[in-house]
Amino acid sequence: MKTILIIDDEAEIRELLTIYLTNHGYTVLEAGNGKEALSVWQEEQVDLVIADIMMPEMDGFELLKQLRQESQIPFLFISAKSDDMDKIAGLQLGADDYVGKPFNPLEVVSRVQALFRRIDAFARQEREDQDVLEIGDVKLDLSSCLLYKSGVAKELTSYEFKILALLMGHAGRVFTKAHIYERVWGEDYIGDDNLIMVYISKLREKLEDNPRKPAYLITIRGLGYRFEKG
Repeated sequence: MKTILIIDDEAEIRELLTIYLTNHGYTVLEAGNGKEALSVWQEEQVDLVIADIMMPEMDGFELLKQLRQESQIPFLFISAKSDDMDKIAGLQLGADDYVGKPFNPLEVVSRVQALFRRIDAFARQEREDQDVLEIGDVKLDLSSCLLYKSGVAKELTSYEFKILALLMGHAGRVFTKAHIYERVWGEDYIGDDNLIMVYISKLREKLEDNPRKPAYLITIRGLGYRFEKG
């Protein structure tokens, strides 16, 4: 359940928004000005801020400046100030959206839902990016341990996967056979070059269009292997 902090010196505005946001499943906290809001912020877990601009003690602009020093929390301004320069100023300070007063409370709810959808989508994409290594038409799914070549899934053995994850995760870097062995097998290298060569050959069969002329898994003579950056 997401928690929203509403900051406005008009109690009626806070009450109205609280009713609508609560009815849509949100937990709501309230503050009457920016200074009071900072106290709430320090004590509570807040997922989104809705704030007026013109408030006593500390206005919305100053509140946003202080919050942005330590957080990128979603921030929505609601304000009776209709000057476009005020809207621009708020957005340039780091606000994510702006709604003018008087407003339809359902519009505010919709804006809040849209902000959360964008944040959730971005977070999902970041997680997916962390779970996938992709170079050219070669994609390695780190969660399923599957290799995809031009969209076609190819099974990998555990050691094939570990070697490919190492090389793709450090694309452009040359790894000696000793480095690969010690990182993948977790043991001191005993000079068995054939073992690494066999696995490299198997990987090339799965990811190269022409294994005899590899475009991705490159041999650096006298040194080791490198996965091309693409």
